[in-house]
Amino acid sequence: MKKEVIVLNCGSSSVKFAIIDADTGEAGLSGIAESLGNDDASISFKLNGQKEQQTLPANASHAEALAAIQNIIASTGVEPIALGHRVVHGGERFKEAALVDDSVLASVEEYASMAPLHNLANLKGITTAQAAYPDLPHVIVFDTSFFQQMPKRAYMYALPKALYEQHGVRKYGFHGTSHKFILDSTAQLLNKPVEQTSIISAHLGNGCSVTAIEKGVAVDTSMGFTPLEGLMMGTRCGDIDPSLPGTLQEKLGKSAAEINSLINKESGLAGISGLSNDCRTLEEAAEAGHEGALLALEMFCYRLAKYISSYMIAVPSLDAVVFTGGIGENSSYIRATTMGYFSHLGFTIDEQNNQAMRFGAKGNIASSSSTKPVLIVPTNEEWVIAAEAAKFA
Repeated sequence: MKKEVIVLNCGSSSVKFAIIDADTGEAGLSGIAESLGNDDASISFKLNGQKEQQTLPANASHAEALAAIQNIIASTGVEPIALGHRVVHGGERFKEAALVDDSVLASVEEYASMAPLHNLANLKGITTAQAAYPDLPHVIVFDTSFFQQMPKRAYMYALPKALYEQHGVRKYGFHGTSHKFILDSTAQLLNKPVEQTSIISAHLGNGCSVTAIEKGVAVDTSMGFTPLEGLMMGTRCGDIDPSLPGTLQEKLGKSAAEINSLINKESGLAGISGLSNDCRTLEEAAEAGHEGALLALEMFCYRLAKYISSYMIAVPSLDAVVFTGGIGENSSYIRATTMGYFSHLGFTIDEQNNQAMRFGAKGNIASSSSTKPVLIVPTNEEWVIAAEAAKFA
């Protein structure tokens, strides 16, 4: 009997949904309800390989979207055993997945101050789904849980200690569900126990992060108190001088909220290129001579290489460098350019393998003479969520 789980990821104006086999990771159904609250709200989904689309009422709410999703799920004849929910921020309380109850929901709301764009939307999705599926166990998987074993020297900021003690100001890390999946998959690929596997994992999409994993434990990660810290990303600036937001407020006469929007939504690849946050567009433009696109890509790879190299001191037992996420899995240019910075350390890429490794392929792109493997491992966060939720069924 299949262990099929509904996986939900609710954003402020969208609901991603899927039915996942908890044992195999196979998705019988996957889709997204988007533009909720707007005139053009709709649902698009893939059922057994066939793409379909439905319109929703104008200004459709999350509840209306969930009702439509419930009808789609009912039409499949699947009898789900649980619901798994992605929640971005679990603070220090949640070191693993949690069965939803009033106490857990209160904590999700409490941590919303640290991830206001995400946690409140996640919370709305959970409570709406509970009303739709009152008899099933609802389980939350937190993006931050995987990083709760980081040493204090890695997660503390060099700020007055009272800020941590009284307000929880520290590095939390994000993309934890993806990095956990990459660890487990890499261990399998290398035929090693997870607790003996050491990697530097680079999750590269519109959001980007690098995680240092020593013998199965995350010991450092690039994202911080929020997902803004660390790497240059699609529209996020990543690491900048901490005094810059205040300086920009004064110079530009803008509010803190406006500067926050600038560094989160107008920066990164899009801000530098003046063209796009999409790597594919930028690679084509750079090849055609677009200087902004070329600079954006060069900055992206250089900063990524700096993070990977800095984490080598945190992972003395390094087995492999691993790329994942939409960019990491598909951009041979980003991978080759980034790893080119490591040639003096003995890392070399097999260009033929690198070019071929796309569209869900998994394997090693390092040459036979390379110091260590450089792996491509497609991520599957929904499978992690489904597998965790199934444990409570």
